Amino acid sequence: MLTIGQLADYVGVTRRAIRHYHALGLLPEPERTASGYRSYDAQDVVELHRIKVLTDAGVPLSRVRELVGADPTEFRDATARIDAELAARIAELQATRQSLARLAERGEPFLPPQVTRMHAELRTLGVSERTLTLERDAWLLIMVLFPDLADTWLHTQRAMLDDPGYRDLYLRTDEAVDWSPDDPRIEEIARGTIEWMTAYRPPPDPTNWNDDRLAYDLITDYRRHYSPAWRRLMERMEELAREAGFG
Repeated sequence: MLTIGQLADYVGVTRRAIRHYHALGLLPEPERTASGYRSYDAQDVVELHRIKVLTDAGVPLSRVRELVGADPTEFRDATARIDAELAARIAELQATRQSLARLAERGEPFLPPQVTRMHAELRTLGVSERTLTLERDAWLLIMVLFPDLADTWLHTQRAMLDDPGYRDLYLRTDEAVDWSPDDPRIEEIARGTIEWMTAYRPPPDPTNWNDDRLAYDLITDYRRHYSPAWRRLMERMEELAREAGFG
C-alpha cells in the first residue's frame, strides 16, 4: 500500500494536487488507516496517471471526468467538443488582442479621434495637462450623457478655438485654476468672455441640452467643483450672461 507522498512521487504530481482531485471527486479518497493516514493501491496509481495525462494535455479539470473513463469513440467525440470550444475561445482572444491594438494605436482609448486631435492642439497652445485631463473627462461625460449632441458641440468647440480671442481666454482660464477666488483677474476673464460671446454670437443650438437637467448639471458643474477660482469665474460669467441677455 502507498502513502499519499509515495503516490505523488510515482505519478509525478503534488500531494496538494491529489487532495484537490479528491475534493473534486476525480480520484476516490481511500479509507484512512488506523493511524489516520490515507492508504493507496495500484489502481489509484492508474487512475491518477490518467488524470495527469489529461491535465498535462490542457484538458480543463471540469472536463476530465467525462474523458477519464471514456471508450475510444466517446473520447474522440469529447475531445472534438473541447477542441471546438478552445477554437472559439482562441478566436475571442484574437479579437480581443485586435481590439486592444486598435485602442493602443489611438493613444486616447476612451474618446473619438477628433477629440484627441483637438486636445493635441490645445497642448501645443500651452494648455496645462491638469486642464486637459479635466477636458477629457468632461468629454467622456458628454459622450455618455448626450451622445446625440456630442458631434454638434465638438463642431462648435472647434470653431471657437479657431478664434484667437477665444484661445486667449481659454489659456487665461487655464492659468486661473490656482488663483484666489477674490483675484481681480477673474472679473477680467469673466467680462472678456461675455464680451467675446456677445461679438461672436454663435448660431443657436437647435437641440436642447436642458431636456435632461440632471445630465446637463453633471456636465456644466464638472469644472466648478475643481477649483474655487473656477467656481467664482463660472458664477460671475453666469451673472454677466444674464445681464447681457443670454439664455
